[in-house]
Amino acid sequence: MSNLKSDEFVSDPRIQKARELVLEALSDHQAKLTRIADADPDTADHYDALIDQFKQARGNPLFYPYIGSGFGNGTLVELKDGSVKYDMISGIGVHIMGHSNKQLLASSFDAMLGDTIMQGNLQQNAESLELMQRFIRLAAKNGAKIEHCFLSTSGATANENALKIAMQKNAPASRVLAFEHCFMGRTLALASLTDKDAYRVGLPKTVDVDYIPFYDANDHLGSIRRAVKALETCIQRYPKKHALMCFEMIQGEGGYYPGHHDFFYALMMILKQHHIAVFVDEIQSFGRTENAFAFQTFKLDKFIDILCVGKMTQVCATLFVDEYQWKPGLISQTFTGATASIYAANTILAELENGDYFGEHGRNMQIAQVFASEFDAMNERHPGMISGPYGYGIMIAFTAYDGSLDMTKKAIHALYKNGVIAFVAGKDPYRMRFLPSAAVITDDDIKNVCEILERTLLDIHEEANKED
Repeated sequence: MSNLKSDEFVSDPRIQKARELVLEALSDHQAKLTRIADADPDTADHYDALIDQFKQARGNPLFYPYIGSGFGNGTLVELKDGSVKYDMISGIGVHIMGHSNKQLLASSFDAMLGDTIMQGNLQQNAESLELMQRFIRLAAKNGAKIEHCFLSTSGATANENALKIAMQKNAPASRVLAFEHCFMGRTLALASLTDKDAYRVGLPKTVDVDYIPFYDANDHLGSIRRAVKALETCIQRYPKKHALMCFEMIQGEGGYYPGHHDFFYALMMILKQHHIAVFVDEIQSFGRTENAFAFQTFKLDKFIDILCVGKMTQVCATLFVDEYQWKPGLISQTFTGATASIYAANTILAELENGDYFGEHGRNMQIAQVFASEFDAMNERHPGMISGPYGYGIMIAFTAYDGSLDMTKKAIHALYKNGVIAFVAGKDPYRMRFLPSAAVITDDDIKNVCEILERTLLDIHEEANKED
């Protein structure tokens, strides 16, 4: 029998009754939100003023005129103007459980009872340990030697920690290897790695980076040969100067291009021979393929030294093998996560562990197949309107018409207006991308979204023909 006052508090009948009433009220009000809706005309002036105030306070405009009401139902989200939309981008991959999820609300209620809002370097509660152990267990499931986990509040911080861990271990080596078109983050160091000039305009160079061409599915053997040659050339040119190589198993911002086991295997074998750390960035790919980690899907477990997770996990983390244990003082931060985020992360990981998401016929791949079937049917009805799907699992992308930036931006903004939130990826061609909430999206949701997409693209095409 526990003598802890915390146990007495959370088990108090008044607390339990309040919890039940909150969840009951959620169900009652969600029953009223079942379809997309247009904005309430009476809110237009007020909503436009809010958007303008957001722009002023932020210093630049929002990508979409989106201010949420704080309420939703699964894939549906309500905005402050009264409109309701299908959320197919989920905060760029964050809301895997959808909006106003009952499990997450329950976990947030439990977290609310905690003594602090934030947990961190000097004061962490038992739920943080539970979360780290879950991450480690999932990462090591198929044989990876991952033993340690450091929590953080953002994917960028997790990646920064990975860089520091690898560089400290392999000092004085300081160069980094990365793939062309990679995205690593927007901090000063990570902007140097991210292969996009626009993200580092006016910024000083902080890290020396050598880029390797990514896998090309249209030239399997050729792309492997080119990447191996580029890697060997870099290593020969800068002997013992590379601390690590950064891997995206599926390029996200770069356009949703998946790699291949043979491609990664060939590169990782060379890296191991030269004692260069293999670092896998799973910020976006975690939880979206047939396994918890994409490196597991590509069967690369034995190579992994360091990896990072984030987005859908709410709390981000850097995981690593014992060989890359860092020295005291290298990594620390005031916050490792909000108590509510930590509770939510444990709830999400438990859902992924215990649910039917993974495997060849798991929910992730079922969702991908339904989207593929809808896109195929759309292509049969309107040849040339879209190409795809691209990506892997529930990282879904497609190209609208010619894939130009103008067409893609026009399409995603028109789609938003018509009730579906998407985003952009890649370049030449640009792609529209979906990151659906696997825990809640239904086949009917997918069909409804694709109907709206088809209607939107046809309208754009008709408008273009009228202008010509």
